[in-house]
Amino acid sequence: MVSGQQAFALGGTLPALQQPAPQFRLAGVQPSVAGEVSEAIPAELALADFAGQWLVLYFYPRDFTGGCTIEARGFQKDLPQYKKIGAQVVGISADDPESHAEFCSSEGLAFPLLSDPGGAVSRSYGSWIAPYSQRHTFLIDPNGILREQFVAVRPSGHSDEVLTQLRALQAEPIDLA
Repeated sequence: MVSGQQAFALGGTLPALQQPAPQFRLAGVQPSVAGEVSEAIPAELALADFAGQWLVLYFYPRDFTGGCTIEARGFQKDLPQYKKIGAQVVGISADDPESHAEFCSSEGLAFPLLSDPGGAVSRSYGSWIAPYSQRHTFLIDPNGILREQFVAVRPSGHSDEVLTQLRALQAEPIDLA
């Protein structure tokens, strides 16, 4: 995709690359390193909470479905590698926080899952066909700039694909001002 141009995908108009990522503030769950969910852990996150870090923001249709489980397991397996290179992983779907808590506990997920029940954030990322978020992933740099997008994601091996692209982007000079 040409930098700065918008594109269309199943799910709507994708945000432009090399531009500020669409803002979000959503409730959800933020599990511990062991994948345990506690009500004491803050459960609302915004794009601003990731300022100064790389963010892998992935949208997926449903907790506990085959493809979504494979995709989440891939990100969990590679989570230490993401953390080692200064990146956070966050998943978004229309499922409620209670479903996310059960999914995190069931799969031992140690990264946040946020709830977008009406699809407002998913729509802003071109990832919504009611009543579900579509399987898209976005890489956002430490300045909040959208640097890469993956659409029509195949769950198996997707985390490896994202890690490879993230490392390539990190090798490029970036203004952290």
